[in-house]
Amino acid sequence: QVQLVESGGGLVQAGGSLRLSCAASGRTFSMYAMGWFRRAPGKEREFVAACAWSDRTTYYAEAVKGRFTIYRNNDKNTLYLQMNSMILEDSAGYYCAATYATGNYFYIRGGQYDYWGQGTQVTVSS
Repeated sequence: QVQLVESGGGLVQAGGSLRLSCAASGRTFSMYAMGWFRRAPGKEREFVAACAWSDRTTYYAEAVKGRFTIYRNNDKNTLYLQMNSMILEDSAGYYCAATYATGNYFYIRGGQYDYWGQGTQVTVSS
């Protein structure tokens, strides 16, 4: 069982930056593939970024590639999402997700994840 708690959301101006954190419980965080998803009002949940055991193995949605960076600190049981050059379309609730992995894999579909955080709201203003 893994519990995930996101933090770091807030209001930011277009062009600005935010860093989201996702603190995970449990002693085997390093064995979990992790991901970030987001959901804007009236829209479906969408994949943002994924990270395997090692954050040298990552994958990004086209909409955020080059602007967002996913990384993890396994010693601190924490996943991060650094968001730069933010745009209005980045406004959404952001959710981290985890799934036990048998290898250094990442996953991009929400259904592949077993554990979810409660989300943190990000609002980008013009």
